[in-house]
Amino acid sequence: MPPIRSDTDTHHVGITVSDLDTVLPFYRDVLGLSVADEFTVAGPELADAIDVDGASGAFVHLEGSRNCRVELVEFEPAVREVPAAGLNQPGATHVGLEVGDLAAFDEALPADVTTLSGPRTTESGTTIMFLRDPEGNLVEVLEP
Repeated sequence: MPPIRSDTDTHHVGITVSDLDTVLPFYRDVLGLSVADEFTVAGPELADAIDVDGASGAFVHLEGSRNCRVELVEFEPAVREVPAAGLNQPGATHVGLEVGDLAAFDEALPADVTTLSGPRTTESGTTIMFLRDPEGNLVEVLEP
């Protein structure tokens, strides 16, 4: 079956967080993404679109050197239940970021950043490592 549209392109990957002030410095200062935009959205249109009564959100768009942005969003009202974050669990998500030298990136990470392992080269030839942001969200950093 052919796609419905041929002009679809990636715009952003969204991560819902409970505290933007805690998480933003990790993506900006540790991972090196730059803040492209910051804004808030409220009103019945947002609440209807996301199916959450009275919803509002504070958004930060971050970007690297390519077109796809990382969107951090803190919603009100917030649900504080956090699903299990194992990467092999159906529904698990992560954002993937590319660096030129993963070993150097790993060495420069602050000591308080939680990593699942150091860099590992997979049988596909890609070197990867996973780490967690301050709220436990998974981030893959890779060197192709």
